Amino acid sequence: MDMDIDRDSTPTVEAGQTGVKPKDDDLDLFPDIDARGLMDTEGFGGLRTVPMGTDILEDLTADSPRQYMLFYRHFFPAKAYFQWLNYDPSPIPSKSFMNREFSFHLVDETFMRFQSFRTLDEFKKELIRMCPSRIDLGAVYNIRPKDKAGVRANAFVAVSKEMVFDIDMTDYDEIRTCCSGGDVCVNCWEFMTIAMKIIDAALRDDFGFKHLLWVYSGRRGVHCWVGDERARVMTNDQRKAIVSYLEVVKGGAQQARRVKLQHTLHPSLSRAYDILQEHFRNLAFTSQDILRTPQHWEKVLAMIPDEDVQARVRKAWEDAPTRAPSLKWDVLETVVDKVASSSPKKAKELRDIPRDIMFQLAYPRLDEKVSTDIRHLLKSPFCIHPKTGRVCVPIPIESCESFDPTSPPTVRTLVEELHKYDAAGDKPKVPDWQKTSLKEHVEVFERFVKGIQKDIADKKRKEAAKSMDF
Repeated sequence: MDMDIDRDSTPTVEAGQTGVKPKDDDLDLFPDIDARGLMDTEGFGGLRTVPMGTDILEDLTADSPRQYMLFYRHFFPAKAYFQWLNYDPSPIPSKSFMNREFSFHLVDETFMRFQSFRTLDEFKKELIRMCPSRIDLGAVYNIRPKDKAGVRANAFVAVSKEMVFDIDMTDYDEIRTCCSGGDVCVNCWEFMTIAMKIIDAALRDDFGFKHLLWVYSGRRGVHCWVGDERARVMTNDQRKAIVSYLEVVKGGAQQARRVKLQHTLHPSLSRAYDILQEHFRNLAFTSQDILRTPQHWEKVLAMIPDEDVQARVRKAWEDAPTRAPSLKWDVLETVVDKVASSSPKKAKELRDIPRDIMFQLAYPRLDEKVSTDIRHLLKSPFCIHPKTGRVCVPIPIESCESFDPTSPPTVRTLVEELHKYDAAGDKPKVPDWQKTSLKEHVEVFERFVKGIQKDIADKKRKEAAKSMDF
């Protein structure tokens, strides 16, 4: 899971408790920029504005408190965000919004759980006042999370939340050769591309879900939010069943062979195998070059359950260490096929080894706890990652192969783009995010939200028509 916060050592404040909060006067520490578009269209009226100067840009480092104030005032897509969490085409706040748990991480490392808001305006004002460095979303409860202190613990019940998935690049560190830890690049990002394509296809084709939002975590992974009503009301056991269905790579990183599939693949795995084959040679032999050195190729050989085959392939690779990686892989397949054809027992043991190695190296690795516990928190879309300063933006699944994890904007970038747009002269009054590179990402989010709203409106019309029949 893409977490950089040790919650055991972080001060936690629940709603209703006294925490460390910025004073109203502290807002003056955050010079604003021309926000006329956002003020008029998003309801942030009454905020002081001053001309933007170079001193603002100089202070917008990745961990600068000022960047959060500027982002929430000018670039956070509050209207679409509310429409998503409200799960109702009406602008009137529903229980889905009012009973949702928000958690705020503040710049002083205070962690505030069980925040909730009655209206969009209240939510926006609190964002401006608290200026959280991160927002996590939890479940929708049977009562407002802020009121939980007034009821017994067993009376505070989570009733819904999106089915969510968290895929973290660090889970591939045993394979990656270009980066490790929190570092990512376009070469290892192909692991995320494969994961998104496989999981997205399974959720749509096998479970019939329609409303999936893929979001860049801001640093080293991706999150998926499934907004269908069926997904939101699932029990923890139902969520576990889906994760179990999707899980292929099992066991810890120290276990050599972590995939052992049936010879005849389930249709879902067969579809996944097609995606793996599409990407495997570029990922393994170009981007990661996993057969470059003995240090790397020994990890692959350890996945073969026959020591004789291991020895034969190892000798062939050692005899020609500079051979192209794709040709080394061909040697592995040839040796496996030859030994497998020697007896029915060997055939059963070895015939699918190359395929299973591909699955082990590149199949998605899910954080089970994030997906299976309805109360589990997950970082919200449109946060700013404190390490990179990048905005956690949606990724359109249709073009996920072209996504560059170093490309999402920072607040500094957005401020520069906004200043350039406004300096160009008279233009139509639009929200500030529409004047920047965040526009394309917000539009992806808006399409996701509109799809959900359409389904909800259609359901209401059908229910109304049905009730009139009686």
